[in-house]
Amino acid sequence: MNQGFTIPKFQLPGFIARIGEKLPQWPHAVALTTALNAAAKLGVLPADSLAALDGKTFVVQVYDTGGQAAFTYRGGLFRPLFSPAGAPDLAFRANLSAFLQVAARQEDPDTLFFNRELSIEGDTELGLIVKNMLDAVDLSQFRLSLPRLPLNLPFSQR
Repeated sequence: MNQGFTIPKFQLPGFIARIGEKLPQWPHAVALTTALNAAAKLGVLPADSLAALDGKTFVVQVYDTGGQAAFTYRGGLFRPLFSPAGAPDLAFRANLSAFLQVAARQEDPDTLFFNRELSIEGDTELGLIVKNMLDAVDLSQFRLSLPRLPLNLPFSQR
């Protein structure tokens, strides 16, 4: 699937998760919802799929970092949940390498699910909507580019 850099399967040492679990989790949710809102605003996420997410709650848990992001989609925005109550409508759980492989389109979520490397719990229909929405994202429109530095940098003479 991925034609560039290959992300290996790995698991971070256990002490990282033990430390990560003790840290505040809300920054993860704020970062993830900010990115999702930017993607929605840019039209990367299909509007019809977003409408199906309205009022639903989600959790993304990264086992080997001890990190978790809880959020909802309501009123046209992804919003972090600082104190999630009850079970989410949909939860994705995996190690960091599995999430990176999915994001890079190196691995299909179905393959990781059937290999027990990705856990998807909750509303099955909602899970399919999210999967199809992510599959519809055209990653070719995004290119990682670093700013070009001029060869002759001006330095002040002292």
